[in-house]
Amino acid sequence: MASEQALIEPQAPISKYTKRVLLKTITTRSDGGVGLIGQRVVIGGWVKSSREFRKEPPVVATAPEVVAPPKDVTCVEVLQSRLPFIRSIMKVLGGGHHHSIRDKFDSIIPKPPQPSISILQISDGSCVSTLQVLVDSDLAPPSDVMPSGSCILVEGVLQKPSLQGKQLIELKAEEILHVGIVDQERYPLSKKRLPLELLRDSTHFRPRTTTVASVMRIRSTLTHATHTFFQENGFFYVQVPIITSTNCDGLSENFQVTTLLGNEKVESTVDGIEGVKLEDIKASIKEKSKQVEELKRSASNKEAMAAAIQDLKKTTELVSQLEAKQKAKSTGKSLEKDRVDFSKDFFSCQTYLTGSGRLHLESYASALGNVYSFGPRFNASRVDSNKILAEMWIVELEMAFSQLEDSMECANDFLKFMCKWILDNCSEDLHFVSKRVDKFVIDRLRLIAESQFEKISYTKAIEVLNQITEKKFETKVEWGAAFSEEHESYLTDEVYKKPVIIFNHPKELKPFYVHLNDDGKTVATFDLIVPKIGTLVRGSQNEERFNLLSTRIKELGLEKKQYEWYLDLRRHGKVKCSGFSFLFDPLILYATGLNDVKDAVPFPRSFGKANN
Repeated sequence: MASEQALIEPQAPISKYTKRVLLKTITTRSDGGVGLIGQRVVIGGWVKSSREFRKEPPVVATAPEVVAPPKDVTCVEVLQSRLPFIRSIMKVLGGGHHHSIRDKFDSIIPKPPQPSISILQISDGSCVSTLQVLVDSDLAPPSDVMPSGSCILVEGVLQKPSLQGKQLIELKAEEILHVGIVDQERYPLSKKRLPLELLRDSTHFRPRTTTVASVMRIRSTLTHATHTFFQENGFFYVQVPIITSTNCDGLSENFQVTTLLGNEKVESTVDGIEGVKLEDIKASIKEKSKQVEELKRSASNKEAMAAAIQDLKKTTELVSQLEAKQKAKSTGKSLEKDRVDFSKDFFSCQTYLTGSGRLHLESYASALGNVYSFGPRFNASRVDSNKILAEMWIVELEMAFSQLEDSMECANDFLKFMCKWILDNCSEDLHFVSKRVDKFVIDRLRLIAESQFEKISYTKAIEVLNQITEKKFETKVEWGAAFSEEHESYLTDEVYKKPVIIFNHPKELKPFYVHLNDDGKTVATFDLIVPKIGTLVRGSQNEERFNLLSTRIKELGLEKKQYEWYLDLRRHGKVKCSGFSFLFDPLILYATGLNDVKDAVPFPRSFGKANN
């Protein structure tokens, strides 16, 4: 089999841009890389673990005893030849002091360091497996290459393992191309396995751990799967704005985008912190006014006069702001939000980091048909959750000429596609996380890929939960209230034991733009809930009727001016649209068995935490 593999793949493929061989092209072959033995390759990576093998010192033949040294022999050579004899005399004459005398003789002739081989387990991030690399001490000192985290780029020959072990192949280094040494006192990682909670304080180093590296490879694979699904099903990719003047759902808390805080920093510095008082600034206004008047009379330098006028204007505005600030401090009140003049801000209006891109996507669905977007969305909620972050990656789509059932079917197909894709393309990483994190990971992925989802209305779900007698819920189950994580978990894990789609929620629980049902109480929405995670998808049919949409905006007390562009879609060529928002980060939790979403994203942003 190994020979057949070697014929199929006679050489290890070289990375096009870095001119090195990725470890996954060696270790993940069906023969474990045996078919590549004898090839000369360049390998680069980081040391995961290491050990040192000391070579036996060479045996030196004993020289014959010299009776009388030749005339050209030096005194040092004579001493060297007579050291054993001299030491024995010193031992007799000097008694207990022979050690210090011997040390002096040894210092004259230092011992060479014992040769050794550094046995390194190298990872380059392309796969779970490592490659054993042998580095002779003649090529690089063991103290440079053996510490965990050291970076090494070597050229050598692949060979059968020279030492006993589990490896099928190893690399004997013949040339060192690069060594990046590690400051062992400050390097946060070690050979020992560290808890994921501790690694959150070193997000820039944690991908070097095997667990986090596997999670990120799975994340990358699912990102590719996302685009593959929509591209194969006729969707166009549209980038929606991250900065928006629209509160996209009217419900969530938003991060405000502004440059006005920069002025406040200047005011704080001037307001006594650096010894400058408000009275001094007022006095400077008089001097600046005199300077302007003199320039006006002379009219000799128009540029200088314009600069002086602008300087006077800025100083006057600064005094007004500081006076208002002092007044607010004296009354114990801060400046109210509605007193902020956003016309002076960067965008000349109030803007936010977007919480959803569905409204913007709908405008493109009204022209292109089926569209999707994939990117970061933001929520300023101060709740500390293990499933929700301040910055989360979300897949969103809108389909023209579609209704609620169409959106539910698409969400069903998309989730099944994602789970099947990872089963087919991430076998090595899945087997690793099933051993290291959660042994049921693969079974859960197969559950979604192969099962039929349960569909129930919100009202039916309330009835089912109210019939439960063996379980007492902490949150009361009643119509009109949102389901808690406890409720969702019980429905998926205990009642139906598979994913559940709950549709037609009370209108008070959902955004303003969703389609109002004929009963006047519920709206055409759905939540897709999966075991372990909870809600993974939120979708809806959007309200296409202008009057009902306008009424809903008014009911929620939203500023209609923000949504005029969205209402225009109903005024001009309206179309029925539906879509959903798919929470990408919790899907990583489901696919890896992790319990906290902070460990599933490269650089998590959560309440009180934005380290780098």
